[in-house]
Amino acid sequence: MAKKRIGVHVGTSGGVWTAVERAAAAGANTFQIFSASPRQWKSAPVKPEDALKMQELRAKLDVNPVAIHASYLINLCSQTESVRTNSIGGFRGEVERALALGAEFLVLHPGSWKGLTRDEGLRLAAQSIEQAIEGLAWQDKNFRILIENTAGAEFSLGGSLEQVAELVERLKACAPVAVCLDTCHVHVAGYDIVSPEGYDATMQQIGETVGFDAVRVWHCNDAKAAMGSKLDRHEHIGEGTIGAAAFRRLLHDERFAHAAFIAETPVDEPGDETRNVMALRALSAG
Repeated sequence: MAKKRIGVHVGTSGGVWTAVERAAAAGANTFQIFSASPRQWKSAPVKPEDALKMQELRAKLDVNPVAIHASYLINLCSQTESVRTNSIGGFRGEVERALALGAEFLVLHPGSWKGLTRDEGLRLAAQSIEQAIEGLAWQDKNFRILIENTAGAEFSLGGSLEQVAELVERLKACAPVAVCLDTCHVHVAGYDIVSPEGYDATMQQIGETVGFDAVRVWHCNDAKAAMGSKLDRHEHIGEGTIGAAAFRRLLHDERFAHAAFIAETPVDEPGDETRNVMALRALSAG
């Protein structure tokens, strides 16, 4: 993308297409949404007229790419078969809605392998994703499932860059897969992106594991908790334990010139979406 894509997670109240207008009003030229409630299994299919309106507004306002964040209920590597079955069905619905809306990215937390071994968790997650997308017509679409790194909590698949890379490798032959990295998750999982030396070392690890080209989206979130704490608590850009300098460094890193930078920062009061988009824009320009 020639133009740097900076955006924010926005709501869809009033129709999914309204997200485009909300993003543009916040100064964003990319955004993320939930395509349905992230805390329930059953969801209605996308209305064709809503998808068309969304695509028309995106073209008119030059807002792209669009990322959808999958439901928090989904656990594709659960040891419990009923949970895994519901998760496979729920994730299939997520992919169907993403394809119907013309979204480029679907961001996924793979789940928790508690009660299993790490390798069993990776195997189940890959099998579940493959099963969920079976028969869906994604091959001719500009669409990727993005495996997101997590905050490093015990049994959480994706808590290390190596786990993300291994899951992507297992899926390459059967699914359209790439990577989303979250600054808060990277930080609280124990990777240093704050000091210049730590940033360089962490980037080397990213290059050696998932690879720079695979990172299609950065979730730009400052952190309330300390590095290595494994506590996933987002803070406004420049106001947390990561700090503005790290975001400036990331936004100017040419290895991610192709990526979109999307904030998932708190909405404590009206205007916070704009506030964080503008903070990222200022750091990108400065």
